[in-house]
Amino acid sequence: MLLSGNATSIRSVVVASQLLFTKADKKMAFWKSFGLPVVRADDEEAELVDPQSALRESCQTKGHIESLYNKYQECNDRVNGRSKTTETCVEELFDYVAELDHCVAHSLFSKLK
Repeated sequence: MLLSGNATSIRSVVVASQLLFTKADKKMAFWKSFGLPVVRADDEEAELVDPQSALRESCQTKGHIESLYNKYQECNDRVNGRSKTTETCVEELFDYVAELDHCVAHSLFSKLK
């Protein structure tokens, strides 16, 4: 009795998965009808590496960006060292991130496909 219940639930899972694949194929045909390219993930494809991460690491070592990061860390340490303060480090964080993104933007788009 227990075995037949498991077989029924397995069959229902298989039927549900077949329905999902059928719906996915219909959606794919819908998008193809507009002439839009459809990309499917290839399981055998090598692991993709985000070029922005690598560029951020290289830009962080530049002098002016490193000094902005140090200013942000000093502010963060100062704020965390106080129990009651209204000071935030948003300005320092924005300065650091904006300069880092500016550095990355110079070479990021040339690396994209």
